[in-house]
Amino acid sequence: MIRPDLSPEVAAALEAGRPVVALESTIVSHGLPWPRNLHLAREVEAEVRAGGAIPATVAVIDGRLRAGLDAATLDRLARADGIAKLSRADLAVCMAEGRSGATTVAATMIAAARAGIAVFATGGIGGVHRGAETSYDISADLHELAQSPVTVVASGAKAILDLPKTLEVLETLGVPVIAYGQRGFPAFWARESGLEAPLSMDNPAGIARAHRMRGALGLPGGQLVANPIPAEDEIPLAELAPLIETAQQQAEARGIAGKTVTPFLLDRLRALTQGRTLAANEALVRANARLGAAIAQAIATQAADDGRSPRAPLP
Repeated sequence: MIRPDLSPEVAAALEAGRPVVALESTIVSHGLPWPRNLHLAREVEAEVRAGGAIPATVAVIDGRLRAGLDAATLDRLARADGIAKLSRADLAVCMAEGRSGATTVAATMIAAARAGIAVFATGGIGGVHRGAETSYDISADLHELAQSPVTVVASGAKAILDLPKTLEVLETLGVPVIAYGQRGFPAFWARESGLEAPLSMDNPAGIARAHRMRGALGLPGGQLVANPIPAEDEIPLAELAPLIETAQQQAEARGIAGKTVTPFLLDRLRALTQGRTLAANEALVRANARLGAAIAQAIATQAADDGRSPRAPLP
């Protein structure tokens, strides 16, 4: 089985049983304009380090799946035009053709699992799109959560999605959805979606124990930790909802579908909120990196206490 090429720092940390947090690269290549994208990527890596963990940004570079990017490679990824956006369906093709691409949630989970990285911090996961009953537009992120044994820290699913259906699909797939520090399921830019999360925990150690217990039970897949955006940075859903509806109508009127829907909606909401969604997005990604580092640290500590590798399940 092909495993990611690890940076020396990531390889040494995993070998020593130290905490590592995987980070996706689509936020660098597709989420923000230059040079803001590079600044955020560096800030997120710094948040992971401040939390006592090693960051492992994932991408495909010239056909090689990599976990842990040096400064020059991260800069190249941030500046590149037309970089591929990779999920489970097109990851292998990009690698086989020797091209470069940025990894989405699903592709980053694949890389993390194969590298032995237990925790992945991101902004928000994909989910069930509105109108999926006719379009069948459901993100591969949901099925990946049911397959790859990685704890994913995100601010819920993106608010542009059908959140009730997203939670239903995750339940059907057997994915634990854990709200962090509250009962409500967050909605990306908003702390509350009006929906109750199936599970709730308020400390990284408990989340770490749940992650390791899934391995002990031999259950496939990971768990989703829904970390609400910091209160000072949120945009309440009551304010967002009519803007999302407007953006959705504009997408339908233009015939936008498939992979182009999410980038279009996010761009329109950035314009409609005069950049507030962009600032909120940056804040929540940094917060998720901090929580991801704390969970990775807890997993490593618990593994060391019982004399086992952080990558091994409980006995």
